[in-house]
Amino acid sequence: MLYLESSDIMRLRNLKDKDILLDTCTYLVKNPSMYKGHWQDVFGNLHPIHLEIGMGKGDFIYEMARNHPHINFIGVEKYSNVLARAIKKYPEELPNLRIINIDALNLGDVFDLEIDTIYLNFSDPWPKKRTASRRLTSEIFLSIYDLIFKNKKTIIMKTDNLGLFASSIVTLSLHGYVFQEVCLDLNNSDIPNVLTEYERKFVEQGIKINYLKAVK
Repeated sequence: MLYLESSDIMRLRNLKDKDILLDTCTYLVKNPSMYKGHWQDVFGNLHPIHLEIGMGKGDFIYEMARNHPHINFIGVEKYSNVLARAIKKYPEELPNLRIINIDALNLGDVFDLEIDTIYLNFSDPWPKKRTASRRLTSEIFLSIYDLIFKNKKTIIMKTDNLGLFASSIVTLSLHGYVFQEVCLDLNNSDIPNVLTEYERKFVEQGIKINYLKAVK
């Protein structure tokens, strides 16, 4: 199966107005480390904070923010080209949505025991053994998440890649997570689902989507 990774595709194409989009976006937090431990002040309320790591063009997190006004959402994207495309697609500011341009390895510099739920949607599978530590469900990243989660830790993951899905079940289990839901065909289940841009393409091609919800 050819795996399409949105960040790898979109980071190759520069938007001419990228810098303007990033500079003028009202919901892009320019210096996120300034708010470590104080993200509820950014939103001005005590609502739970949900984080999507690798938000791509923003379809998922923007729709989630519109559907759940009593949850605060933060989208994390490593590549500024990708982030600019999300801003161009969704220029309207929502009061419960912020986005930041950082590498997930630096999440511990930005958050401190503040996150309730993490979403991992169609992350890069890094299929080779020598790159397994780069997976967002590797021991390295799970240890980082421990620093930013509040008391209860919840990870919700979607992927079309069975290898990544299987390895994630192993690493999550070894890290103390238990599974509330595991599904190998999400779109033929009764689990509520907001689709990402690439997920729509996978569904159109008949590719099954794997889903899990793990808590610790």
